[in-house]
Amino acid sequence: MSQATNRHRISMKNSLSRNPSNVSPPNRSGNNSANKGLGFWWRGLAVGLLCSSVWCSGGAAIAQNNAEEDSNKLSYTELLEEVESGQVSKIEFDPATGMAKVTIKGGQEEAQSVKLFDQNPELIEKIRANDVDFDVKPTQDNSATWGLIANLSLLFILFAIIIMILRRSAASSGQALNFGKSKARFQMEAKTGIMFDDVAGINEAKEDLQEVVTFLKETERFTAIGARIPKGVLLIGPPGTGKTLLAKAVAGEAGVPFFSISGSEFVEMFVGVGASRVRDLFKKAKENAPCLIFIDEIDAVGRQRGAGIGGGNDEREQTLNQLLTEMDGFEGNTGIIIIAATNRPDVLDMALLRPGRFDRQVGVDLPGYVGRLGILEVHARNKKVASDVSLDAIARKTPGLSGADLANILNEAAILTARRRKEEITIREIDDAIDRITIGMTLNPLLDSKKKRLIAYHEVGHALLMTLLEHSDPLNKVTIIPRSGGVGGFAQQVFDEEMVDSGFYSRAWLLDRITITLGGRAAEKEVFGDAEVTIGASNDLQVVSNLAREMVTRYGMSDLGPVAFERPDNEVFLGGGLPSRNEYSEEMATKIDKAVRAIAEHGYAQARELIRKNRTLMDHLVDLLIERETIDGDEFRKIVADYTELPQRQIDLSKQVMANQAG
Repeated sequence: MSQATNRHRISMKNSLSRNPSNVSPPNRSGNNSANKGLGFWWRGLAVGLLCSSVWCSGGAAIAQNNAEEDSNKLSYTELLEEVESGQVSKIEFDPATGMAKVTIKGGQEEAQSVKLFDQNPELIEKIRANDVDFDVKPTQDNSATWGLIANLSLLFILFAIIIMILRRSAASSGQALNFGKSKARFQMEAKTGIMFDDVAGINEAKEDLQEVVTFLKETERFTAIGARIPKGVLLIGPPGTGKTLLAKAVAGEAGVPFFSISGSEFVEMFVGVGASRVRDLFKKAKENAPCLIFIDEIDAVGRQRGAGIGGGNDEREQTLNQLLTEMDGFEGNTGIIIIAATNRPDVLDMALLRPGRFDRQVGVDLPGYVGRLGILEVHARNKKVASDVSLDAIARKTPGLSGADLANILNEAAILTARRRKEEITIREIDDAIDRITIGMTLNPLLDSKKKRLIAYHEVGHALLMTLLEHSDPLNKVTIIPRSGGVGGFAQQVFDEEMVDSGFYSRAWLLDRITITLGGRAAEKEVFGDAEVTIGASNDLQVVSNLAREMVTRYGMSDLGPVAFERPDNEVFLGGGLPSRNEYSEEMATKIDKAVRAIAEHGYAQARELIRKNRTLMDHLVDLLIERETIDGDEFRKIVADYTELPQRQIDLSKQVMANQAG
């Protein structure tokens, strides 16, 4: 090695010692195993890169030095000639490399190199004869050192990679060991933040569940007289009625350990995992008894076994079998109360619904007027509502809506209030929120064109029949402002709450309903003729067909007599098999079709006749609707009363609606 190479290595060593942070270490702020594994990886990579750079730089220096030596190199013959002529003053031999540095008398200062053989007897004789200074200076061989460093760096990198893999495999193996564990959320003290006072509109369900809370708090009071608390309570009701909210309230009131899990979290793609999770859930529950277990959407795991085409899923059935055994099997579950919720009780297995497992089935139905008023009061607590807003009127205006719908209405009203930069929620924002949720979002109004006038006649046709027919519910408002979903306008009624809640409809009401539904098509036909009839009544015709067919085949409201020819559709996915076959002949099917058509044609003829008699009134209402785009029900009835004589029932209903809105 030349002195230049040594100087290069020394300068490199000094630079590294002066600046040891040339390779910045990775961020080690994380504490998890992944960050630690990455830390090993980055450290190993940094050391490897450092060693590689040093090795490459050393190799480059050696190559450069060899190039310089090639320019000052002598042959062995030339060296013998120079020694014999007495031109050589000094020779330094390096036995490690077999090279000799020759200093020429009076020549260039830098020594020349010569490659010597293993045995050089001629050269030795001539050196002695010419009295040449000969010195042996072996250089330090660093190749073994650099090779060791390179090998150690590679081993360190491999070691870091192995450590990272082991850490990840350990983490994944830990997850594999917990694969069959229950995923239920556990709270030692069920601080759900929900109490029975926060739940409104389902008082009957609250009373049934209040006994569960009382038993958990005062167990001796029931066991002293031999009473046994129900092992399971099944909450049944449509979506949005507050089943999950009611379970949270039970947990908050009882103040006992509380497990909550969804039915879908039991079932996995691997066989046996769901059953293992059920066992683990009940094991934890027994250790913390008395406690509550809440299973949301239990129909995901509790469907009828063997239901559907091709049989049931084996994994789901094993999970259900394990759930049945844990709820009421050979071993008892004292102090464990299971609360489950579903909106599809028809798909549940009968073994799951029997007493001893789910002893009680609590119906959580859509709220009535009192319930809706209570729900609105609960959700209006944290909102700035104007003093002139009547929650009673809103409750009467929203029959058939669930608690989730009512909460969404007030939330949408608050959003509209903030968007319009108002300080309080007014009745206008609430009405707009009701329309937005029940019908759709408001779009830009149409320009004054033929399409706008045609839509106005269509909607006035509905609204006019709502007002003129005796057994119809009163009109709330009619508008031609388009809504999302292709709704060009609508005529909205205020339905009788008792009739909607009970589903107890009369034949006269159904016939008037069919006539009102066909009012839009009848108005188009009377005003614009057959050529200008549009497809806007396509949904109306479908509603009429379904309603008329149900009157004939299910309700016995036709000339065919009080006979039910068809049953409600029993779909495959509901767990009841294929739809039932109709039990009537082809001749009877023809009669049914004729009866359905007769009901629809009777309503269509009645609608056209009423519109034809009140054509002047309709034209006036259309002009007014095009000008204002929305007409309130009270104003609409006043205009109709000026032109014609309203039925007494419509007058009474109108007074009742006005009184409710004023209240």
